[in-house]
Amino acid sequence: MSEHKATITWALGGPDFFKGRYSREHTWAFDGGVTLAASPSPAVVPVPWSNPAHVDPEEAFVASVASCHMLTYLWLASRAGFLVESYRDEAVGVMTKNERGVPWVSAITLRPAVVYGGEKRPTAAEIEHLHHEAHEQCYIANSIKTVVTVAAPA
Repeated sequence: MSEHKATITWALGGPDFFKGRYSREHTWAFDGGVTLAASPSPAVVPVPWSNPAHVDPEEAFVASVASCHMLTYLWLASRAGFLVESYRDEAVGVMTKNERGVPWVSAITLRPAVVYGGEKRPTAAEIEHLHHEAHEQCYIANSIKTVVTVAAPA
């Protein structure tokens, strides 16, 4: 159907590679021209070998899930005749260890706050249904084993 590319670039910047004392800062470049500064999470690799100001793979994974859910939700809401004026999600991913003791992002909680406009407003049941359908149809959610929960709006 389609292909999606990213170019990941890293280069050695110090003499202590074999001692594990080297920067893990790198870049992610995307086909549209955007380049992001990336690094492992300081929760995984301590500073100075990581950079907390850069995007880390775990938070990018959480953002990818949340973004896909939002985009699917917006499309479904538009098809149902609901005008969405804004959407904000403070998504959280949790790392745990699997049965082999390997860390993984085992759960992601989405906390979408949606503001509707126009005359036709969704009921609580319709909102819940739209979020359920968005989760079922999200490409990223269908590609992972992490448990994704959509928390009820506050």
